[in-house]
Amino acid sequence: MNFTLSIMGTASAMPISDRNPSAQALAVHGRLFLLDCGEGTQQQMRRAHLSFMKVEAIFISHIHGDHLFGLFGLLNTMTMYGRTAPLYIYGPQALGSVLNFYKNFFGEWDCFEIKFVPVCCKEPQVIHTSKHVTVSAFPLQHKIETYGYRFDEIVTERHWQENPDYHPKSFAYCSDTVPFPEEAAWVRGVDLLYHEATYPDEMADRAVAHWHSTAGQAAQCARDAGAGRLVIGHYSSRITDFDALLAQCQAVFPATEAGQDGSVLEF
Repeated sequence: MNFTLSIMGTASAMPISDRNPSAQALAVHGRLFLLDCGEGTQQQMRRAHLSFMKVEAIFISHIHGDHLFGLFGLLNTMTMYGRTAPLYIYGPQALGSVLNFYKNFFGEWDCFEIKFVPVCCKEPQVIHTSKHVTVSAFPLQHKIETYGYRFDEIVTERHWQENPDYHPKSFAYCSDTVPFPEEAAWVRGVDLLYHEATYPDEMADRAVAHWHSTAGQAAQCARDAGAGRLVIGHYSSRITDFDALLAQCQAVFPATEAGQDGSVLEF
């Protein structure tokens, strides 16, 4: 498939025996784009048979450990595999210091260039363009500086001529955030929206206190955005009834799926 999303982690900050922290891989025409890189990401990539060498760029939403602690191991494994192609890494400015620490202490044998691109925007901004996709960043509302990312397929003029009815694919990734007015507009019309749903609706007070969203709020964003499908994740360790969480979403936005570690969603 030209667009495929592999979900490698659906847990939030607390360790869960059967769930990894946040990480996803979007395959676009044979290239891979990683979204967050929680602990255990490289093991999950191996289980999913995803190539370390095909990763074109990594997009980190924010500098919380459950979205970042798998990055050092992944970079080291790329070195051991003999990667030579440059690797683009996007994220908040503070990520630069994290990467410098890695380079200073563990990057001696790296045979590829890490190209860090700091993200800083107050509204959607294109930050990465490759042969088949443009990637935009947009700010989310969390405890610290946090960004979501939107991927829009680039379709060539030749492809339009051969397939005049073709619908370009699109995907948006909204990690840790409380709801805010502009969010739905910034992900409007995407084929697939990933949105955190850390808490069930009855724990709305806790969601506000920790700068997260409830299941119903994630579904409302998808509905207001006119998204094609919604997949949720970043579940609190307090959640045991995932069917109830999914039902809360589907009551607002029926085309919702509960993400699971190892899930593969095709566009």
